[in-house]
Amino acid sequence: MNQEKQIPMPVRYLINIALLAICLVAGNLLISGGFISSYYQKILLQVGIYIIAAVSLNVATGYLGQLPLGHAGFMAVGGYTAGIFLKACPLTGIPAFILSLVLAGIVAGIFGIIIGIPALRLKGDYLAIITLGFGEIIRVILLNIDNVLGFKLTGGAGGLMGIPKYTSFNSVFLCVVITCFVIHTLIKSRHGRAILSIRENEIAAESCGINTTYYKTMAFVVSAFFAGVSGALFASYLGILVPGDFGFMKSIEILVMVVLGGMGSMIGSVIAATVLTIVPFLLQSISQTVADYRMVIYSVLLIVVMIFKPSGLMGTYDFSLTSLIQRLINLPSVHEGVAKKGDGRNE
Repeated sequence: MNQEKQIPMPVRYLINIALLAICLVAGNLLISGGFISSYYQKILLQVGIYIIAAVSLNVATGYLGQLPLGHAGFMAVGGYTAGIFLKACPLTGIPAFILSLVLAGIVAGIFGIIIGIPALRLKGDYLAIITLGFGEIIRVILLNIDNVLGFKLTGGAGGLMGIPKYTSFNSVFLCVVITCFVIHTLIKSRHGRAILSIRENEIAAESCGINTTYYKTMAFVVSAFFAGVSGALFASYLGILVPGDFGFMKSIEILVMVVLGGMGSMIGSVIAATVLTIVPFLLQSISQTVADYRMVIYSVLLIVVMIFKPSGLMGTYDFSLTSLIQRLINLPSVHEGVAKKGDGRNE
């Protein structure tokens, strides 16, 4: 019997890097050539930001199996951290922007630890309620902290204005790639298998010696970290932040992306985030009245998907280009093996 040909891991990485480089170069050529207008560039940036937010939430919701409803709170923490840092930092340009992204992720991760340790002792509806409360507390603090401190920090209801706009196609593209790579690598590691085992059966995982509190907190912190990065990109994209941008409905929008794409499927989150980010712009081009009812359309769409595809569009499937190539390489040998077995039986 012919053995299946395995693509070496270095070759897999080279294929993926080459494909990503082609996409990056092609995107820049289309933008510089004027084929993608400034309006569509803004849509692309928002698509990338929401992909990061959705994929990061999928860590806690899809892979860990919990139901947090305060993801917008972590985005707010990251966004305001980056905005305040960029306004006060003596550095300018790319170095300041990179530092703001890292700082936003770290601060959001710290908040993830603070919230995650007590919250993750709860399950189901109780976890959803406490994380929902966290998101609302963050929004209220951002609204009123200036009055408490006696000086302007977040800008209150008027918003944090004058944030340098460094977010670009290249920065968003690279952040999306890094986010997906880190989360994919984490889930494929032994730590990821421990996280998945908690989703499947927490009691059985704990009985096997897995420190469930540690891994639940780890997944929650990773989710919060990348949510903070998406918030930082969002802040530097708009140039102004208002606490109302990170309300309860923002968390629901991101959760809908995860559920619609398939909880536990990274490619599903990417597809759903792309579609649900583009759809409002399409609706707005048709009619502003229709665009105002986008959450109703989201709800109907989600109901239809849950009726006909309860596991989401992609279920738990994760696309891999190198795996697809490997299957295509091994396809003839598999057919030959089946044919030889058939000949043996006929004899």
